[in-house]
Amino acid sequence: MPSPLIVKKPYPSVENICPDARSLRIISPAYATAAGELNAIMLYTYHSLMFGAEGKEEAAELIVGIAVAEMMQLRLLGQVIIALGAAPVFTANPPCMFNFYSAKYVTYSRTLRCMAEDGVRAERQAIRGYERMGRLLGDTRVRDITERICEDERLHLKAYEDILSSFKS
Repeated sequence: MPSPLIVKKPYPSVENICPDARSLRIISPAYATAAGELNAIMLYTYHSLMFGAEGKEEAAELIVGIAVAEMMQLRLLGQVIIALGAAPVFTANPPCMFNFYSAKYVTYSRTLRCMAEDGVRAERQAIRGYERMGRLLGDTRVRDITERICEDERLHLKAYEDILSSFKS
């Protein structure tokens, strides 16, 4: 299995997080929306496959490592959603059983350069989203988790920026 591209420090625990509808509404967009972790997994899996098909194995492995990290983050967010009192269904507003995630949110670019640009854009959006959540969250335990995930997102942004810069040289 590919190694996740993550910051080498543990994620905060979900222990002692209590049900909280406000915190749930704040973090839900990070779970299964066009800007969420589920979409990032799908996008980066697509990117990795396309980079590999073009013989860019090093970039493909780096990107699949990002996808694995996003899987870890999705799982962690699902655990937080449960702790906050909802079922972790793949919707924009867990536990509501509507507005389900759709793979139509994946940007299916056709060139490697455009894919790298899509990755940069997605990571910047994720960073902005987690920073916004951090400002809004009152629960410090949930905020610590979003801040830790944001550290990984900054690492992913750097990786995609490096891939993109390889097209400029």
